[in-house]
Amino acid sequence: MTQPQTQTTLGIAFMLAFCILAPGMDALAKATPHEVPIPQVLAARFSIQVVLLYPVALLMGLPLMLSRNDLGLHTARAFALLAATGCFFTALRYMPIADAIAIFFVEPFILTLLGAVFLGEPIGWRRVAASAVGFGGALLVIRPSFSDLGPVAFLPLGTAMLFAIYMLLTRAMSQRLNPIVLQAHTALAASLMILPPLALMNGTGNALFDPIMPQGKAVWTLLGLGVIATLSHLMLTKALRLAPAGIIAPLQYLEIVGATVIGYLAFADFPTPLTWVGIAIIVGSGLYIIQRERRLEREARAPKPPV
Repeated sequence: MTQPQTQTTLGIAFMLAFCILAPGMDALAKATPHEVPIPQVLAARFSIQVVLLYPVALLMGLPLMLSRNDLGLHTARAFALLAATGCFFTALRYMPIADAIAIFFVEPFILTLLGAVFLGEPIGWRRVAASAVGFGGALLVIRPSFSDLGPVAFLPLGTAMLFAIYMLLTRAMSQRLNPIVLQAHTALAASLMILPPLALMNGTGNALFDPIMPQGKAVWTLLGLGVIATLSHLMLTKALRLAPAGIIAPLQYLEIVGATVIGYLAFADFPTPLTWVGIAIIVGSGLYIIQRERRLEREARAPKPPV
């Protein structure tokens, strides 16, 4: 096996590891006792990432200094990721994991549209149509959830919008900064955003922001959440560095499979037939866009015939 083939195989393995780990992170967020406020869950998730990643960056000798421009981008990127994670973890307290992830997977469609608007990336009618069909699939998943939960069912959609913004900012920065440095600085910025409100609200009795001293189960779910979140994003980063994005991207939809299995085993949640139809439409539309992107990329790289 040649070196590029070996790297691609390893990249696929890392991506499969991400698809297994990421639903585990979501399950731990869902399993965290409800008396722990969501902002405290977020603080644990990002603070543990800071503690784990900065020593790795220092051991690798990676430069940690930021320019003023990068500092602003990190702040915006951290806010988008913090808000996206907050929306998703809140949704998980009321929704099955597979349903929430299925709705979130409209994010590639939103990213396609935002890329056209803000980055001037070309977009044809086929991708617009596929995005519209994908949104229709998301509505099939949202509809029964909305009848049971109300507006909470739209939180994964908010997550998708915010995460698409996060990905746009990542595109703008990834060419200049090491992925580990990117994740470490983003986690630090997110921690600095969420920890002060928790400190100010400590002891006030505010149901949303007053932190509690974790006990028993909460200690382990918060610790596991932070560790798995860090590991899963490192797996994703490693996968994208070893294998082409066109090969890696379709594998992310396996996350729905992992979420369904974990949701059923841990919480006895299983998607309804209508939800499965919505999931199939979302996945099919997403795979169409990915396949079209790969074909256009191959055509762009193909040598031009001599004039």
